Amino acid sequence: MLDRITSMQVFVRVAALGSLSAAARALGMSQTMATKHVGAIEERLGVKLLHRTTRRLTLTEAGRRYLESAERILAEVEEAEAATSADRMEVRGVLRINAPVSFGFREVAPLLAEFTQLHRSITVDLGLNDRFVDLIEEGWDVAVRIGRLRDSTMIARRLAPCRLAVCGSPGYFAERGMPKTVAELASHNCLGYTLSKALGPDEWSFEADGRVKVPIQGNLRVNNGDALVAAAVGGQGLIYEPTFVVGDELRAGRLIALALDHPPLELPGVFAVYPANRHPPAKVRAFVDFLAQRFGASPPWDRDLRFTP
Repeated sequence: MLDRITSMQVFVRVAALGSLSAAARALGMSQTMATKHVGAIEERLGVKLLHRTTRRLTLTEAGRRYLESAERILAEVEEAEAATSADRMEVRGVLRINAPVSFGFREVAPLLAEFTQLHRSITVDLGLNDRFVDLIEEGWDVAVRIGRLRDSTMIARRLAPCRLAVCGSPGYFAERGMPKTVAELASHNCLGYTLSKALGPDEWSFEADGRVKVPIQGNLRVNNGDALVAAAVGGQGLIYEPTFVVGDELRAGRLIALALDHPPLELPGVFAVYPANRHPPAKVRAFVDFLAQRFGASPPWDRDLRFTP
């Protein structure tokens, strides 16, 4: 079956030039093939589109109506292809970004004003949630993810390291004492993050590979890091959280990070993840490059942090 778009292109060129041979030369095909394309349209529609004489081809009434439609359709196809190509080359359109709640609120949202100033044809749609999202099914262009990535066909770019810290308030330590070893955590009120096994309400993992497991218990379990921070600042107990969540409180002295006998678990980092595409849209490439430049090996949330010896 001959391609319908190509057949339309042949017919439009025949109508413009008044000759099958001239149209064929202009399109780089044989006259026989050009004739087949026009014949295929006439057969499919069941009407004659051209009056054929020995000197020139002219349009029938049906041919004139079809020409108007064909020219409009071809123009729309060219416009669609040009727009798609422009999206690949130009930073423009709606950029749909998904990020974890705490990280998105603290680290991504404050950068969007600068990003949209740099790229004035961009509109950002930012979604914040802590569940795992399917980028393709839910229509996200790019997601920020933290920790170990699931196996997938997505492209992942590491944006920054992600450190963890066990913290408590000065008031809590004044009342309960400051633990020096991970074993001592068992006698403290440890507030658990329910969305993480390694930092959860029943067990915390230490050492780079997480091989040291410490059972913990506490009187609060939360599925949001900022809620845990608020509870810890209030003196309720200890928390085990990424430094991007607790950094401001550590710098202000409202929380104190412990240096225990085993170092915190090492998370793989902060990543930008987007659907695999040989030519990702320019808006995605620009945003990922922008985040990588703003975060880097020494991310802003880790600057000036001090840990208790």
